[in-house]
Amino acid sequence: MEQPAVPFRVVPMEESHGADICTWKYDSPYDVYSWLPWEQMKALDVEFGNPTLRAQQYVSLLNPEDELAGFAQYFPMEGVTRLGVGMRPNLCGHGLGKDFVKVIVAEAKRRKPQDVIDLEVLTWNTRAIRAYQKSGFVITDLYEKMTPGGISKPYYCMVYRG
Repeated sequence: MEQPAVPFRVVPMEESHGADICTWKYDSPYDVYSWLPWEQMKALDVEFGNPTLRAQQYVSLLNPEDELAGFAQYFPMEGVTRLGVGMRPNLCGHGLGKDFVKVIVAEAKRRKPQDVIDLEVLTWNTRAIRAYQKSGFVITDLYEKMTPGGISKPYYCMVYRG
C-alpha cells in the first residue's frame, strides 16, 4: 500500500531558509549535494545567496508543521523549465520523494504551463532517479558534465511525461 501523501507547501525562499539549507550535511556519497557555508554563498553572490536569483528561481517546501523540508530551483531556459531539487537530509530515503517532486512539478506547470520540465541527475543517484521516475520523469539522455567540484561525471537528463 502506498504511503499517504505529505502535503508539502511551496513558499518563496526566505534568507533564513537559505542559511538553514547551507547547514544540511548529507552522508557520503550524497555529500556532493551539500552547499557552501551561508556567509560564503552571500559573499560570492551565488545561487540562493544572491537575493535576485533566490526570488526569481528558488522556492522552499514546507511540511505540514511549517518546517523547511526542502527547496526547488526553477531554472529558466528557452521553452524548458529545468528543475533543481533538494530535500532535507533526514527526510531522504523515507518514501517521500514522489510526493515532494510532484509538488515541485505542479508549481513548474503553474509558472510556465507551456514549458517542457526536465532535470539532471548523476547516474549513480538511484534513490533520486527512482523518485523522479515514480513522479512521471523518464530518462531521455546521458552525457558528461562538470560537477560543482570541477570533476566531469555522467548525468542523465530526465523529462517529465506525467
